[in-house]
Amino acid sequence: MIRNLLFSLFSLCLIASCRDTLETNSNTAKADKLYEEGVNLLEKNDVKSYLKLQEAIGYYSKENDFSNISKSLIVQANAQKNRGDFLGAESTLVEALKMMKDDDESLYALYDTMGNLKLNQNQYFQAIQWYEKALSVMIESEEKRLSILNNKSVAEYKLGKYKQALDILQKIDLSSLSNLNLKNRIKDNIEYIKWLDNNSNNAEAQNSIEKILKLKLENNDFWGANSSYSHLAEINKKNNPEKSLYYANKMLEIAKKNKSPEDRLEAMEKIIYVDRPVNTIRHFQIYKKLSDSIQTSRNDYTNKFAFIKYENTKVKAEKAEKENQLLTLSLVLATFVAVFIVVVLLYKKRQKQLEQEKELEVKNTQLKLSKKVHDVVANGIYQVMTKIENQESFSKDEALDELEFVYEKSRDISYEKTDLTNNEKNFNEKISELIGSFNNDTVKTYLAGNDASIWKGLQESTLTEVYQIVRELLVNMKKHSRADRVVFRFERENELIKIYYTDNGIGIPGNIIYKNGLSSTVSRIETIEGEIIFDTKTEKGLKINISFPVS
Repeated sequence: MIRNLLFSLFSLCLIASCRDTLETNSNTAKADKLYEEGVNLLEKNDVKSYLKLQEAIGYYSKENDFSNISKSLIVQANAQKNRGDFLGAESTLVEALKMMKDDDESLYALYDTMGNLKLNQNQYFQAIQWYEKALSVMIESEEKRLSILNNKSVAEYKLGKYKQALDILQKIDLSSLSNLNLKNRIKDNIEYIKWLDNNSNNAEAQNSIEKILKLKLENNDFWGANSSYSHLAEINKKNNPEKSLYYANKMLEIAKKNKSPEDRLEAMEKIIYVDRPVNTIRHFQIYKKLSDSIQTSRNDYTNKFAFIKYENTKVKAEKAEKENQLLTLSLVLATFVAVFIVVVLLYKKRQKQLEQEKELEVKNTQLKLSKKVHDVVANGIYQVMTKIENQESFSKDEALDELEFVYEKSRDISYEKTDLTNNEKNFNEKISELIGSFNNDTVKTYLAGNDASIWKGLQESTLTEVYQIVRELLVNMKKHSRADRVVFRFERENELIKIYYTDNGIGIPGNIIYKNGLSSTVSRIETIEGEIIFDTKTEKGLKINISFPVS
């Protein structure tokens, strides 16, 4: 009887053991199947991979299979990374690291994934540290090792360490690499880093990368093509904006094909930089809408991943997590709105500044033309009239010649031709001729100190202003002073030129000097940094003292 009892007990234990073994095998088989499905979905960038892996973790957990749990968590972290849930992915990797041993075969994958996360967040120094950790442990294959080296070189050149980045890639023996996509990406990075380090010019880099791009497209490596278009847009950004715009648009097309909103956002940034300003607002609106969409999507996926992972945890923990996520979202949105407002305000301010500069330029041009018309046409014609009036020997042909000269000068104004007449004769001769032309039977003009040495070293623009000042004084005298005696005296002392004007006319009251045709003269004196003094207190006539520096 006892023997029968022992046999029954042994049978029950054996059945239970077999049942446990069968259940263990069933859990492992289910978990392995779910893991494979999750990996396949991840390769298709399908977010459902995360759910499959979570289910696989559930079955592995029943068997305390920590090695496969950590392996599943690494794949989950990659799914989170691909959807922009960087903080969640890091948390998942930390959870996996706690379960792994130093000799775990998946350790390199965890370090590599953490490095990729840091790279995506522009934390390049930390990315390099994680890649070096990955390279220091056992790696599944040579192809994986080369992929990590390529990623490390990207982090190096992002930090501006072009020589270190190039040294990493140039040590790779590409002839033994069977993965064409990886080989082309390494070649692409080598050419781009050479260009960044000024080891190749724009044309060389563009030609090399275009050849690599062609190979990528032939091999249907559209993700790699996206990188090439980005590099080509950067190479041409400064020297050939139109070509840069072409490649940025190609990058936008391929990003849409890859269903990568982040790459679309990067392409829009490049387009905004090189496209015409008239398109900036339209592009920025697209950029903002896309950026908002990406941020919303990231937050949505963050919440989805959190819900899947922690749906069986306490309600309080879930609530606290959601509150933190909402706070983070609010801060990000507030920051983005603030940045957007600043950009819009700066843009409007710049547009207004450009409009004001344009208006000022138009006004300055109008004033310049008005001044030239007054100098050349009005005063020129008045001088001809004075010669006709004062000089009996002034013939009709001479008058026509003078008027034709004034006509030609007026035409030159529209073509912005430089006045070269000062070079045709010595300036002191021009001054003498000008003052002499106002001499007649009723008005006598006198000139003193008008030597060639007086005007030596003066700039052409200064000589032009002096000539116009003298002419305006004479014209004003002819029109208003009723003088019969006019005297000009010139002096040069300590690099300062002085002009003394005197007439015996009716004079000019001080309160109407600027209404008597002399405001232009005052403006010209200011232009050559000079000084003018009207002596209106003389008993009769007008005295004007003018001085200005030689340089």
